[in-house]
Amino acid sequence: MMSFSPLRALKTMFTATAAAGLMFAATGAGAQNTPGVLRVSAIPDEAPTELQRKFKPLGDYLAKATGLKVEFTPVTDYAASVEGLINRKIDMVWFGGFTFVQAHARSKGQVTPLVQRAEDEKFRSVFITTNPAIQKLEDLKGKTLSFGSESSTSGHLMPRSYLLAAKINPDTDLKRVAYSGAHDATVAAVAGGKVDAGALNISVWEKLVEAKKVDPKVVRVFYTTPGYFDYNWSVRSDMSPALQKKITDAFLALNDGTPEGKQILDLQRATRFIPTRAANYGAIEAAARNAGLLK
Repeated sequence: MMSFSPLRALKTMFTATAAAGLMFAATGAGAQNTPGVLRVSAIPDEAPTELQRKFKPLGDYLAKATGLKVEFTPVTDYAASVEGLINRKIDMVWFGGFTFVQAHARSKGQVTPLVQRAEDEKFRSVFITTNPAIQKLEDLKGKTLSFGSESSTSGHLMPRSYLLAAKINPDTDLKRVAYSGAHDATVAAVAGGKVDAGALNISVWEKLVEAKKVDPKVVRVFYTTPGYFDYNWSVRSDMSPALQKKITDAFLALNDGTPEGKQILDLQRATRFIPTRAANYGAIEAAARNAGLLK
């Protein structure tokens, strides 16, 4: 696993984005619009089987609310989720804050965020370790660290921003930086001793602890970031206003007072959904540009 440099990250992301764009373009115009079908995807921040499991009840619910057949289309990486929406292969995507910013920039503002979880108004990342010598961010100097995906808001961009704010440059102050590709993979890398520490989103961490897939006495949180805006459900801006409203209203109507609503909210790790707007992600965009990850 090689060390991180902003230039390499930019080349990697833009190469992946271009490749994804070619892949989607090759499917042809016929695949761009499927009458009666709402094609939905999500950034692959967890294992594909977990994403499918979480989406199934929500997909059934949205099908009833919109009168459309709802199909979940998994993507291989974060760049593919951006290109899929822009190139009309996908109609709606569960984006992280950074991937939304990328999609918004790539489409010249033609991507609209509809809703987010109430929790996404003040989302957080956690830094974890098994090393008793690591008690604060400054203790990471000279150590190895795993982020998630390079395009992850909570698994890379914001943790990197808070490291820089603590005057720790991951490129020069750490022994090695790795990228696991997903939050649960970061936990596995730390627990398995492949790296000294890792950064991931707090929601996945709490879920793994609750499911007893990680022992917090062995793998522990040593730093939690301040809050920031993160995930949202976004659509292309050219989606009909009537359909946008149906989707938005369906999310806003979810509550834990019904078995269906409780199941969906629990799987999404949400207390409720609230409206959101592009302006909420200005700080994420600024952080990305400051880190040299968005031009």
